[in-house]
Amino acid sequence: MASAALALKPHHRAWALLAAAVCLLPLLLQLPLTLALSIGGCALAIAVLSHRQPMPGALRLLIALGLIALVLMLSRFSIGRDTGCALLAAMLAVKPSETFTVRDARSLLAFALFAPFATFLLDQGPLSLLLGLVGALLVLATLQYLAEIESGDLQPVPARQRLWSIARLLAIGLPLALAAFWLFPRLGAPLWGIPDRALARTGLTDRMSPGDWVDLMGDDRPALRARFFGATPRPQQMYWRGPVLWDFDGRTWTQPNWHPDIPETPVVPARDRWDYEIELEPTDRTQLVALDLPVSAPDGSRMEPDHNLQTFRPLNGLTRWRMQSAPPAQYQPRLPRDVRQYALQLPQGFNPRTLALARQWRQEAGPFDDEAIVRRSLDWIRRDFSYTLETPLLGRHSVDEFLFDRKAGFCEHFSSSFVVLMRAAGIPARVVTGYTGGYRNRIGDYWLVRRSDAHAWAEVWLRGRGWSRVDPTAAVAPERVFDTLQTQETAPDGLLASFGGATSLSDVGDWLRRGWNDFVLGFDARRQQQLLRPFGIERIDDRTLVLLLALAAALGLLWMVWLSRRNEREADPVLRAWHRLSRRYRRFGLEREPFEPPSTWVERIAAARPDLAADLRMLSQRFSDWRYADGEPGGRSARALTMALRAHRPPATSPGERR
Repeated sequence: MASAALALKPHHRAWALLAAAVCLLPLLLQLPLTLALSIGGCALAIAVLSHRQPMPGALRLLIALGLIALVLMLSRFSIGRDTGCALLAAMLAVKPSETFTVRDARSLLAFALFAPFATFLLDQGPLSLLLGLVGALLVLATLQYLAEIESGDLQPVPARQRLWSIARLLAIGLPLALAAFWLFPRLGAPLWGIPDRALARTGLTDRMSPGDWVDLMGDDRPALRARFFGATPRPQQMYWRGPVLWDFDGRTWTQPNWHPDIPETPVVPARDRWDYEIELEPTDRTQLVALDLPVSAPDGSRMEPDHNLQTFRPLNGLTRWRMQSAPPAQYQPRLPRDVRQYALQLPQGFNPRTLALARQWRQEAGPFDDEAIVRRSLDWIRRDFSYTLETPLLGRHSVDEFLFDRKAGFCEHFSSSFVVLMRAAGIPARVVTGYTGGYRNRIGDYWLVRRSDAHAWAEVWLRGRGWSRVDPTAAVAPERVFDTLQTQETAPDGLLASFGGATSLSDVGDWLRRGWNDFVLGFDARRQQQLLRPFGIERIDDRTLVLLLALAAALGLLWMVWLSRRNEREADPVLRAWHRLSRRYRRFGLEREPFEPPSTWVERIAAARPDLAADLRMLSQRFSDWRYADGEPGGRSARALTMALRAHRPPATSPGERR
């Protein structure tokens, strides 16, 4: 039988399937739960059903088409990175149904190696890297196992020795890979386009409808991390400004598209000023958040007239932004007529009860006392409303239903209804979305803001003050807004103290993740310049780039040649023991030369020092028989010869020198 058609035994096939499954695991962890469970379940079922014989072709085709249809439906028939990765996972799940020969197993393993690489298109965290490395090691070890099967070697190699040889192979290419990572120039944008994701990440968007944030409010994954340089804002001031929503169609608030020629909104900042750096997790959008209010737009972004920050490129990866913010003493104290009209617009035919109540309050407060209406609204909310995430879907008159019927909801409902009420009363108002609060991680002395800290509040325009923040949710549930701002001031400082609390494990885990972001994902052009500056390299131009890469390639090649020759020379334990025995005679000036046969070496020792050759002659003969004869005389094993070579020690002195 040809080697290409060599059948797999059950345990050989199990090793191949295990290696492929470990490669598939990190990719499944990045897919939506329903899709990941479906693909993983199909892969397991196919492996079991095809254990003894191949599955019928029609059934394999039906399963493959079903998985493809499921992927396309969940992605809403949009093609993107996650859609392609999910299709790759689906095809890999079906592949075991036709894996029964050594050639099939090689094909499966080669295909499986694409899964860890595809994972990095969706996530570049340490867990994905670790699982990918484990999968790659298992694949290489299994490929070596299949090579042993094809060679007809009946003596099995221990798994430990096989993994060690794979680790040495990886060590050959590791220096060159590290040199390429640290020295290759960091580009501001990729050389080729990367498709967007079809399945958007949960996070802030330019739209808000009542009930849309339920999933976001339960997502505890990090949204950003902030480190302050100098003064830190008080907990009540930690409002992270995101999209500002002006347009309302009766149910959904949306962000306007500002004309680039609109001038910047005038702001008189207060005395407080905060200097900080935020580490923003990927969102696949161009929305940037900052403490309310940012003083200016950082490099790579622009500021809209409502102090909403937008980046020039989608935030597909981890990014860092150095910013300054200051609370406003006066925020646009003079409101232009067209902006006032824009901030008072309401759609016709919606929420008649809210409009009637607003007109009544305006009539009772008079034409100029806007603050009285604001206070009356907050008193009403504080007295009669409650906070809950369990809210039914509201109908056409969503604000009327919330204010007069339900009287229970979360920040989306409170901010939206409050702004509609203010506009109906003739007070310019808008919805602001973002995050509130954060949790101080004492291990790294930074603030962690999670996606569940997403929040929506309102801004109203008041005479003499301009735009002013009003948070109606804080009126009914201040603990919901500020509960993540607790800094545990009474807790002791220091690393050891941090390990004593109930949250210490999560603190350590996030601190380690931040370190990974800092030293690996955050290694950009600026960090590269800092790394090379001690060597006198201030800027990487074309000439410097060629020299650095040539040097790295030369050093890597020398390392690979040296290590590969060393591995070849010392792969066998008998040869390693023989070479070490030769080095023990170095102190007598009688070490074996590389070109010298064992018998010639022993005779040279016997001529110079007869006392040293007595035991060595027998060992040399045994080694020669093992090395060049068909087998070792007397049936002694290579293990016994290795132990004898290791145990041999030349005498310290000659008999004539003994006292």
